[in-house]
Amino acid sequence: MSDILQNQLPYDSDAPRGLPGIAPLDMADWLIFDDAFAPQMHERARLLAADRGAVLAMDKTACLAAMELLDLVLDQAYGGVADRVTRRDGVGIAINRDDPLGTLAHLVQEDFCILQKIGDEHILTGAILCFPASWKLSEKFMRPLVAIHDGVDEYDANIAKRVQRMFDGVRPGRPLWRSNVLWYRNAELYQPRSIHDPRRQHDGAGGDFLRSERQCIVRLPQSGAVVFSIHTFVVARNTHEPADTPA
Repeated sequence: MSDILQNQLPYDSDAPRGLPGIAPLDMADWLIFDDAFAPQMHERARLLAADRGAVLAMDKTACLAAMELLDLVLDQAYGGVADRVTRRDGVGIAINRDDPLGTLAHLVQEDFCILQKIGDEHILTGAILCFPASWKLSEKFMRPLVAIHDGVDEYDANIAKRVQRMFDGVRPGRPLWRSNVLWYRNAELYQPRSIHDPRRQHDGAGGDFLRSERQCIVRLPQSGAVVFSIHTFVVARNTHEPADTPA
């Protein structure tokens, strides 16, 4: 299969973005449809069909939040809640409300993680994660934020407190966003990796592909759950030209 690439990033990847590196975002700019839409959606469908359990997990406590998320995406990306939609690549998708996360995987390029506060921490109770960047959903599912970031050197106690406050404080209709930058030696979108076999800095040294995640934090107004969405860009080194950061 040929590499699935975007032509450029819609933000400046050269700006320093240490953790948490968060900025406000207009809700209307939450979801992105880019030049890799059709091949990314085809790859999402392939991954879901090949090994659903590796890319989708949902606890029963996340069911209402997942359905609310589905309706929110339909409203924003497709103009309203419907029983069937036609994607920008012409593919028709039936909306299965008994499988909200599976349906979401076929609607937009974003991956979605649902986090719900249980006790003092937010727990990952549901996710559709087709394009992991060196982590595995099975190792993070039903774990709190601190445990999810095991192995991330920057994620110390101070950052953990700041991130928890941010998850507590994000408001409906007022999302936040950040981005990261990683260099990889190949353009594969599905890059699961166990915490027991972490990706070292030198793994991407000299890599030909810049991989960047546009990560957004969105509060669902009805359930109160927090959605962490991930839009994955992969750009070839020889074509990478940073674009302006959105206002």
